[in-house]
Amino acid sequence: MVKLASARESRMYGPRLGRSRAEYMNAGLYLFSTIVLICGFAAEFSWEPRSGLVLMLIALGLIILVNIHDLLAHLAAIDYRFALMSFDPQLALVEFSVPLVQILGSLLFFLGILFLFIEAEKGYGFFKMERHALGMLIAGPVLWVVGSVHNSCQIYERADTHVQILQQSVHIPFLIGSVLFMVGAILNGREQSGVVRHGLHLLGKKWVWLGICGSLMFMIGGLTNVVKVFKMQQMNGIRLEKLRGGVQDRLIEDRDGQVPLIIDEQRRKMEVDEIKATAAAAVAGTKSRTPYKDVLLSRT
Repeated sequence: MVKLASARESRMYGPRLGRSRAEYMNAGLYLFSTIVLICGFAAEFSWEPRSGLVLMLIALGLIILVNIHDLLAHLAAIDYRFALMSFDPQLALVEFSVPLVQILGSLLFFLGILFLFIEAEKGYGFFKMERHALGMLIAGPVLWVVGSVHNSCQIYERADTHVQILQQSVHIPFLIGSVLFMVGAILNGREQSGVVRHGLHLLGKKWVWLGICGSLMFMIGGLTNVVKVFKMQQMNGIRLEKLRGGVQDRLIEDRDGQVPLIIDEQRRKMEVDEIKATAAAAVAGTKSRTPYKDVLLSRT
């Protein structure tokens, strides 16, 4: 469920105008999906609760698309070169793994809701599917929490303070919302363990209320994410964090048509080793040579 909020300067995929439109559409689509999710949980109190499940499925499908866009955006930023992740561990551990975890969590939650909807439509004929659905409703939010915590581990040492404040304003609501979903799913699973119920009756009121609260937190995070995207587009990438380990410079040189043979860090290391070797050779040479004054004294 969590949308990855990155403050990297490397998200330079495509033309600038198209990239800006894609970022705005991505942020707006996520905000819209959270509103649909709130409506889906609220519809569980109506006379037709199955309509709420349909709205949840639509919202989760949109959220999966948003996270897939985030994953592709981070890979496109490094020209899909997975080998470059070894030079910047945060790129692999956060900006690649977090969207992947969120996609898996949203997919599990989507399948759990889908199984319950099929069960309600078929007239309670697949009891094994109900048990799997309850397990998926727990596993999905657990992955959301893992992704939220992992997403909060982003470290931007050289980014602007204003950017980092915007980052935390997006992370904190997502983390709180993920925890609420996880707690609601666990309580609902324990509540249904000792009672024989089927279909929509497996979704208790605690799960619905905590789902509404969690969706509200996601909506707040979506609003702050829209503000963050707008501010970052206005900053023009000046106060954002660069990729570490020489990855950013290598990408810029490659995109300009220059293919460097050695990465900057390796080049600096070789220069230092060469200077040390030259100095050592000079010292050894001075020790081996006999001064001219000593030669004259020995002859006399």
